[in-house]
Amino acid sequence: MAKINEPGYVYILTNPSFREDWVKIGKSSRPVDIRSKELDNTAVPLPFEIYATIQTIKYNDVEKHVHKTIDRLTDLRIRQNREFFNVPPQIALDIFNDIAKMIDDAVVTIYKDNKPILNSEKDTFLDTPKRIVKRGRFKFSMVGVKIGEIVTFVPTQTDVKVASDDSIEYEGRIYKLSPFVGTFMPEEKQNTSGAYQGAKYFSYKGQILDDLRSMIEKQEIDNNKE
Repeated sequence: MAKINEPGYVYILTNPSFREDWVKIGKSSRPVDIRSKELDNTAVPLPFEIYATIQTIKYNDVEKHVHKTIDRLTDLRIRQNREFFNVPPQIALDIFNDIAKMIDDAVVTIYKDNKPILNSEKDTFLDTPKRIVKRGRFKFSMVGVKIGEIVTFVPTQTDVKVASDDSIEYEGRIYKLSPFVGTFMPEEKQNTSGAYQGAKYFSYKGQILDDLRSMIEKQEIDNNKE
């Protein structure tokens, strides 16, 4: 039985005997390689292969959100009471990455030949060759932006005022960055999951906040190496 507040996994599994755009998306409180071996039975001609996982204490909620997100795209569930979806695994991985940006403890790992490999996304750092660590939440102080200054919501070129170290003010209301993006993102620019990393969509003096953060973090890493 899974312990309360213990991390678990949501996984994307593929199978060589399935079509290329079929995946199984489920959850497990145990390492996914154990779960995939349990699924290797007479019901499928070939063993499952791990495509990616997301590890978090909120894995039960994450699995529900992933399923709901895919169901919203279109009728992609192969059978409504099963965890099989008619969706390319990369699309499912994109949803994992979007969700992970909203959860502090989330770790997304991609696999090849059932072994973890490195994630090349620029907003992740590595602490071991097999584990990907997501950065903490964005704070304006990380990039030298002070309360009261103006930042711009790039998709609509809307100026908003910095209200605190992690919130903005717009039309008399206070918003965190990511919820603001989800609320005011033009329909034609919305992503499939509805989850956004807010700092990627705001600029300060012409520079994207997330790019500023990455440059500062890289400089700190380079200084520590000296």
